[in-house]
Amino acid sequence: MLNYILLGAPQQGAEDAGGSGMMSIIMIVALIAIFYFFMIRPENKKRKETEKMIAALKKGDKVVTIGGIHGVVSQPKENTIIVKVDDGTKIEFNRSAISTVLVDKKNDEKVVKMDKSEKTEKSEKTEQSKDEK
Repeated sequence: MLNYILLGAPQQGAEDAGGSGMMSIIMIVALIAIFYFFMIRPENKKRKETEKMIAALKKGDKVVTIGGIHGVVSQPKENTIIVKVDDGTKIEFNRSAISTVLVDKKNDEKVVKMDKSEKTEKSEKTEQSKDEK
């Protein structure tokens, strides 16, 4: 069956020739769709997220450059960023040289705890309104 699809039906007459061409077109379209959804689209999403991350850089963010240098943003500029690497050492990088922004785990835990407490408050309010009815 797979050979039939990939190689096309054996040509027995002029009527079968049209069906074989149609099958080839369908296979080419399917191949293009696979390339788009598995290769091109995820790459575009990742690029947009990186651009958004770089645009949102602010003073005090911990960053890692594409060269592996860790530091803290001390002064963001329009096209460059000054990164404080050590007490007296500051290096100026292009914004495109920033690979990742490190997130402080302590702040994340606080945000998660706040979200959980807000959810419990909301659930308590909904339970109270159900009891009143």
